[in-house]
Amino acid sequence: MLSAEVIAIGSELLTPDKTDTNSLWLTRELNNIGIEVMLKTVVGDDGARLEEAVSDALRRSDIVITTGGLGPTEDDITRQFTANAIGRKLVYHDDIEAHLRERFKAWGREMPEINKRQAYVIDGADILPNPNGSAVGMMAEIDGKILAILPGPPRENQAMFTAHVFPKLKAVAGEVYVRRRILRVSGLGESAVDEIAAPIYTSYKDVQTSVLFNKSEVEIHVAARSDNADVSKATADKLADELAAALGKAVFSTDGETMEQVVGSQLKQRGETLSVAESCTGGLIGQRLTDVPGSSAYFMEGAITYSNEAKMRTLGLSAEILEQHGAVSAECAEAMAAGMRKYAGTDHAISITGIAGPDGGSDEKPVGTVFIGYAGATVVKSAKLVLPGDRYLIRWRSSQAALDYLRRQLK
Repeated sequence: MLSAEVIAIGSELLTPDKTDTNSLWLTRELNNIGIEVMLKTVVGDDGARLEEAVSDALRRSDIVITTGGLGPTEDDITRQFTANAIGRKLVYHDDIEAHLRERFKAWGREMPEINKRQAYVIDGADILPNPNGSAVGMMAEIDGKILAILPGPPRENQAMFTAHVFPKLKAVAGEVYVRRRILRVSGLGESAVDEIAAPIYTSYKDVQTSVLFNKSEVEIHVAARSDNADVSKATADKLADELAAALGKAVFSTDGETMEQVVGSQLKQRGETLSVAESCTGGLIGQRLTDVPGSSAYFMEGAITYSNEAKMRTLGLSAEILEQHGAVSAECAEAMAAGMRKYAGTDHAISITGIAGPDGGSDEKPVGTVFIGYAGATVVKSAKLVLPGDRYLIRWRSSQAALDYLRRQLK
């Protein structure tokens, strides 16, 4: 199996305000043709460190892809120090300068002289045209290794990679077919999931399996590789089916669908409708439901009843419930769901009320205490959870738990 590394270049990527998304996209594209990304590196605008990073990567891996640092300014250092790393010189291309001047003219501007830096190309490298920007890319072979140098903006590097780099790598990788499955599990922790799943997936020696925790759920990633497309599909599907059977109703998705997609699909298949009443989540459940295209077929409306007055006025809660049990209680959650269902005239309603923090908790009801309510045609019920995390995580996990509670009622 061929190995690859991705090097993202730019000091801005080492600040809290910028994230390297290029490596994620490139990893997916490489994985799909059987090339394993073994390391990702972010390097600031430091020539010595960049030269070292490229040199080390080419010693370790078959394929090295860099992104960024090909602009016209002083801090765009990729050309020079990547050339240094492979022991080659930069060569000036008059045709690239002429092309740049024509492009600037088409944009109604004169090309600044600083842009002439973008006409330098590593000696012997293939020039990769850039229809979406001014910086050309480069690709070179060094002692059987492949080095691809791409611009930073995704709209530029993705088109360049797809048109010029991908075909070369596909030919080098040969006929490798990768079938992926993502199982998503709710209601079980990572260690509990792995305890059940490990005896199954470890028996598949040629399948890469990863168990990951993601905010409010556990994901099991399965990747089966083969030189035969039917074999890779059959292997991945067989393992996914075995894992789903072993984990039971905790598995809510076997092909990577989100909880809101799964719930929406169930409601759509049943031809039934839903409304929601939210307090501590502040509309997050409604947002997630309406993020799914076509959700108007089943999601009718939602109410954010943050105050007690709103709960009484909109959902018909009695003052007695709030006085005796409080807004964060099973009784309140059930009354909210029943009131919402009656108000909206839907087949189902879910509600949520809780303490997201960081303040407002007590010994009896600590921060993270959440009650979920459900109302259907014949039943009104609730569940209590105490969720860990900060305010953001408690709200997100509450929304996930509420949608999962609905899923289980529908099943």
